[in-house]
Amino acid sequence: MDKHNTRPGLASKAWLLLLGLCLLAAGLFFAVYGYQLVALQGSWYFLISGIALAVAGLLIAAARPGGAWLYALTLLATAVWALADVGLDFWPLVSRLLLLAGIGILVALSFPLLRRARGQAAGKSGSIAIAGLLLLGCLATVGGMFMPHASVSAKADATVLQPVAKGQAPADWAHYGSTPGGTRFAALDQITRSNVKDLQQAWSYQTGDVPVSPGGGGAEDQLTPLQIGNQVFVCTPHNNVIALDATTGKELWKTEINAKQKKWMRCRGLAYFDAAQPLGQPSVAGATPVQAVSVAPGAACQRRILMNSVAPELIALDADTGAFCEDFGTHGRVDLRAGMGKGADKGEYYPTSAPTLAGTTIVIGGRVADNVSTDMPGGVVRGFDVVSGALRWAFDPGNPEDQAAPADGKTYVRSTPNVWAPMSYDPQSNTVFMPVGSAAVDLWGVKHSALDRKYGASMLAVDASTGKEKWVYQTVHDDLWDFDVPMQPSFVDFPGAGGKTTPALVFGTKAGQIFVLDRATGQPLTQVEERRVPAGKIEGETYSPTQPFSVGMPNIGADDMRESDMWGATPFDQLLCRLKFKSKRYTGLFTPPGTDASLNLPGSLGGMNWGGISVDPTNNYLFINDMRVGLEVQLIKADPADAGAKSDGNEAAAITKPVPLDGTPYAINAKVRFMSPLEIPCQKPPFGTLTAVNLKTQQIAWQVPVGTVKDTGPFGIKMGLPIPIGMPTIGGTMATQGGLVFIAATQDYYLRAYETGTGQEVWKARLPVGSQGTPISYQSPVTGQQFVLVSAGGARNSPDRGDYVIAYALPRK
Repeated sequence: MDKHNTRPGLASKAWLLLLGLCLLAAGLFFAVYGYQLVALQGSWYFLISGIALAVAGLLIAAARPGGAWLYALTLLATAVWALADVGLDFWPLVSRLLLLAGIGILVALSFPLLRRARGQAAGKSGSIAIAGLLLLGCLATVGGMFMPHASVSAKADATVLQPVAKGQAPADWAHYGSTPGGTRFAALDQITRSNVKDLQQAWSYQTGDVPVSPGGGGAEDQLTPLQIGNQVFVCTPHNNVIALDATTGKELWKTEINAKQKKWMRCRGLAYFDAAQPLGQPSVAGATPVQAVSVAPGAACQRRILMNSVAPELIALDADTGAFCEDFGTHGRVDLRAGMGKGADKGEYYPTSAPTLAGTTIVIGGRVADNVSTDMPGGVVRGFDVVSGALRWAFDPGNPEDQAAPADGKTYVRSTPNVWAPMSYDPQSNTVFMPVGSAAVDLWGVKHSALDRKYGASMLAVDASTGKEKWVYQTVHDDLWDFDVPMQPSFVDFPGAGGKTTPALVFGTKAGQIFVLDRATGQPLTQVEERRVPAGKIEGETYSPTQPFSVGMPNIGADDMRESDMWGATPFDQLLCRLKFKSKRYTGLFTPPGTDASLNLPGSLGGMNWGGISVDPTNNYLFINDMRVGLEVQLIKADPADAGAKSDGNEAAAITKPVPLDGTPYAINAKVRFMSPLEIPCQKPPFGTLTAVNLKTQQIAWQVPVGTVKDTGPFGIKMGLPIPIGMPTIGGTMATQGGLVFIAATQDYYLRAYETGTGQEVWKARLPVGSQGTPISYQSPVTGQQFVLVSAGGARNSPDRGDYVIAYALPRK
């Protein structure tokens, strides 16, 4: 007998049995769950392919060559289906084809054994050729996984590298967003696209305050530092304030506040005031003047640092020594609990964003915990004298005509929309621009007042000297999704016809919308459509029949999801994500919450969040980073036995037991992330991007994934692989006149630089831990070096924590 026709031995039979049983198991999984998917009017692919895989597995286990042929036919049909389902989109194709192609290699190599088992010639050459082709395809796909796949590729570099005019470089990064209008732009060009490759660490400092962040709450470092002259000012999660030498990183002074709160200890930034500087007055006709203040010559606190702590307090420190300013409040402190009522001393109200310097008024908002109760502290925003700490005005969304503090024994109106995100200030019109969130509670608005409905999820302009409203523009009507305006608005000169420009502000929302408003009137400068949206069925609820869609600007990660957008690392978890998607109510961006399970995409985490937008005013480009992690939402009738339980408002963490919403008949059954069983977002990648928007065309110039799975992975296990799939981002970007945009707010531990014109990553530096901070850039008055500085205290959802402030610069010549 020909030795090639020798029937397979025991080991070969065992292999065929094992391979067949594995295919049978995979087929049964596909068939069982595929049947459930079909019952939900989903795709038939999994049921049909599951039956085919199961039969193929049985045939291979029985050593019949027909099993291999059936598998090959199933693989070919899968490829056709995948291309029809998602086109040439790389990551969705990986999910659908890579694993099955890998199994196909094993089936091809086993084909000679199957033929020999039937007494046929082995036919190895053909099997090896097919296995080789599949192997090449798999290797090419795996190689492609280590390359970024842009959602939108730059057609060409349309930007111009304009040198900074002599003497025009900014002296300081004196405001949270670099400028009072939050541009997060450094008009510096020593570090450029051509030499950024040489950027290296210049110095590092450790604050001593390592944030602990159990469950996504706790303490987190989300800092944007300030730089004034040769000083850098930082604050820590527990509100300690430190001054560093901007050139060397040497500690100059440190003031320990050690503020503590049950949840959400953080300090996103500081404010700075110099009483010796000339007092600017607005230039816009009709604007109210800025009130003059003075500090005696030679007295302490001529220059002062202002911080709102989570205690909650407003604190003033001498910028030269770190000592408390005795002329401010009570020995340098103002108690922000005044007039707030119950809950303000129990962690239900506290500022988390930097205070806003508006002329000589320091303006303070605050976070009110979400989804706890209908009786919460109010969302009042207050303006204090920057020198004395005396209250100048209060804007109470529940009583907007009265700017005075409440009478003794009274409080500001309870549970009103709050301003937790950073604000902007326009010195020319003496106006504060406030991004407003929603009234308590987010998911149930039956008790919301007419004023709650007016101010919720809006941009609000207020006179900085009087606290009087100038205008309000709403981005979501009757918000039931926690779609706050979550970021500081950024000022731009919006280009119009004939080369004319309009002073404007631009901002993003958690719903993935971008709005451009006239700073003077609050009217949109790009098209906004009121579109009909579905109503819910909660008794007594008010549902707006329409919602505003900012169609004149791109949306970022807010397209309506389809079943084919569901994803998984394998076809198995992709199938489960499809099943989860089809089993929950979803009617688009404004799917109303109800007593049945529903999906909230992009979800109340965003979309876009507090990191804000950076601006390249030279080229009229915006740079926006986002996250794409939806939430599962359900309200159920509250169980009286759970009446004492409360949510802490920490929506980043999974809720494992229904938590009553005090004052409502409901509890939160789930407000958890829309994830696969492998704890990977169920929708297709990227899960976070960096996007450039051209304001001249109002189009996306480029959009690239940002972040890799090197320092994260399924079940929190670090994969250690630099696969640039694009991860959720927390924090902001910073642009420079050198044609670069910097970001560190990723799930992996890097500070990166991208070309502003193309989105190409041109440099990165490994950080000791991840970062939620926004970089800044400044020029040392001592050496003339341009520095890029970032804080690194740990990425969201990472167990690794640190207390680093790190500066980078080009090597000195």
